[in-house]
Amino acid sequence: MLGEYRISGRRASEIAASVERGVGSGDLAPGHVLPPMRELAARLEVNPNTVAAAYRTLRERGVIETAGRRGSRVRAAPASTSRGSLRIEAPPGVRDLGEGNPDPELLPDLGPALAAAAAADAGSRGLYGQAPVVPEFAAYARAALDADGVPAGPVAVTSGALDAIERVLAAHLRPGDTVAVEDPGWGSVLDLVPALGLRAVPVGVDDSGPLAADVERALRSGARALVVTCRAQNPTGASVDARRARELRAVLARHPDVLLIEDDHGHAIVDLPLHPLAGATVHWAFIRSAAKAYGPDLRVATLTGDAVTVDRVEGRQRLGPGWVSRLLQRAVLDLWTSGAVDTRTVARSYGDRRDALIQALAERGVGARGRSGMNVWVPVSDETGAVARLLHAGWAAAPGARFRLDTPQAVRLTVSPLTAADIAPLADAVAAAAGPARPVSYG
Repeated sequence: MLGEYRISGRRASEIAASVERGVGSGDLAPGHVLPPMRELAARLEVNPNTVAAAYRTLRERGVIETAGRRGSRVRAAPASTSRGSLRIEAPPGVRDLGEGNPDPELLPDLGPALAAAAAADAGSRGLYGQAPVVPEFAAYARAALDADGVPAGPVAVTSGALDAIERVLAAHLRPGDTVAVEDPGWGSVLDLVPALGLRAVPVGVDDSGPLAADVERALRSGARALVVTCRAQNPTGASVDARRARELRAVLARHPDVLLIEDDHGHAIVDLPLHPLAGATVHWAFIRSAAKAYGPDLRVATLTGDAVTVDRVEGRQRLGPGWVSRLLQRAVLDLWTSGAVDTRTVARSYGDRRDALIQALAERGVGARGRSGMNVWVPVSDETGAVARLLHAGWAAAPGARFRLDTPQAVRLTVSPLTAADIAPLADAVAAAAGPARPVSYG
């Protein structure tokens, strides 16, 4: 039974969000049975297809499960269900454009960096009681942040960007608080927010980043935090430009108590300038991961922010893992200082492939987005059908449901596995797959 909690909404996205709010607040506990679709449609005075679409979205997000005549119910652990489970496994002979990995040919050889790190660490042997951040790492990272206009702040190290985002949110927010997130946006963040008992409110994104009007609306409605991707936004490739940064800073200036989290996802793989928002609010955090440019398995991200935020993160970190491996910090420092990655060459390589695919799609009447980074976002009329048709044609794409809240259906294509010879056949396949959806009826 639903008890006192009443599902609300007129659109499918609103109904789905209402259920997610109930799950996040605990009013809809695991095992709670949701009303039959026709019953809820009558109660909300909407078409049953609208409720069916809402329930389908909730199933895709792992919030509910459907068991035939027993109906739909809240899953036993909905908050920790990964959108990544929506990935398409590429069978033999199918090219995988869905994983979102960087091109291995553009990643540096880690052997010399790890050997140098081991030699530098020989004296200390990585024992307890040392500073959690290698001083040379902190100094180099801080100098790079200064050069990019990121305000002064202490430096911490986390196990990747998502670890940093989780620790910053947990340092300031409590279950039930609302977080403004990009839509479409990084699926892991969209999973993380409800996993922390928080509620996500979507903010639209264009090629220049989050829409200022949407951010203003979200903050006025009570959002206590905003998560922004600076460059190479996943999945759309958006990059915050100077004009959008001014607009967003003006919005944030009217809401100084909002927690601002910036993820510089595109650091060292794009050649677009950084326009940071950091410092526009009292509490802020700026994150740089080594994953895309130097290797996902390094699990090292730089975190800076206001003193209170960084102190809270490091304090809680001491009670958990304690620190991120100083050996890995030294390895990343060696990669930085040795110039192991030529940012311009990497950015040009991804950009050439990305731009060629977008141009080829445009020539076939298909609009696509991808201003920076390694992904192209392609709107489609029928996401499930498009993914299936692409798979049949030999290409595995990431379903847009991994990245969407309220935005229309799409697929994400990662260009890192592509060669010049792949562009035309892939564009042909996408053009054929992006056609109109077949009519669907729901009983």
